[in-house]
Amino acid sequence: MSHIAVTIPCTTELADVLVAELSAAGYEGFEERPGQVIAYIPVADFDEPSLDSLLQSYQLTYTKEEIKQENWNALWESNFEPVMVDDFCGIRAGFHPPFEQALQYEIVITPKMSFGTGHHATTFSVIQLMRQLDFSGKRVFDFGTGTGILAILAAKMGAAQLDAIDIDDWAVENSLENVAGNQTGNINIWRADSLQELTGPYDVILANINRNILLQFMPDMRRLLAPGGHLLLSGIMTEDGPAILESANAQGLTLQQQVGKDNWLAMSLTIS
Repeated sequence: MSHIAVTIPCTTELADVLVAELSAAGYEGFEERPGQVIAYIPVADFDEPSLDSLLQSYQLTYTKEEIKQENWNALWESNFEPVMVDDFCGIRAGFHPPFEQALQYEIVITPKMSFGTGHHATTFSVIQLMRQLDFSGKRVFDFGTGTGILAILAAKMGAAQLDAIDIDDWAVENSLENVAGNQTGNINIWRADSLQELTGPYDVILANINRNILLQFMPDMRRLLAPGGHLLLSGIMTEDGPAILESANAQGLTLQQQVGKDNWLAMSLTIS
């Protein structure tokens, strides 16, 4: 599967906005470099008129390049950076050296298109919220699992049952590879684009996606949440926080904790 790499010169402040908007438009990976954002999307999903319209609204230009599948991993690996969430959890690729700092949990992944450097802030924040919960013996659902990082961490923290889905075939393949590499085999992962077939209930639901998907599936996530359970949402830009909370409150969900990093929010909610 070939991809289009779109390079957009922009300010640091605008980079977060572009990542959020392009993520909602189907772009699957991002790199944030000084003065620019690079966004990746499968060739079959690339809609240039829509991209033109979006970037013209910000008075931005772009260049594009097609990347063949055989070159994808080498490119992605060359730009992947480890992530460390305090002294709690570290995420690195197999070609990185182990973390020097003592950590409670270490996750080693094979970075592919489902993981983007632009999303480190959202991953960081939702992991901070996970640290506050007891996962021992719990039933967990990871909605939009990507590389499987959150599901793997939940398994390492003692979850008994883990289900995870993603809309992208490559993400599912990558997450299965990472589950095997971290010896967390009690995670069920499959491709799905809705929650209709799930019955739950789950003690913890993890959803690190984007504003539009969170709003669309808020009723389903509430339906799947067990009494006393926790819904952890991330991928929310600061200015979108009120809309997410309004939608959650309408479903009988109450905010318990909120953390932020680099203009991104993560929320922990429970049933009112």
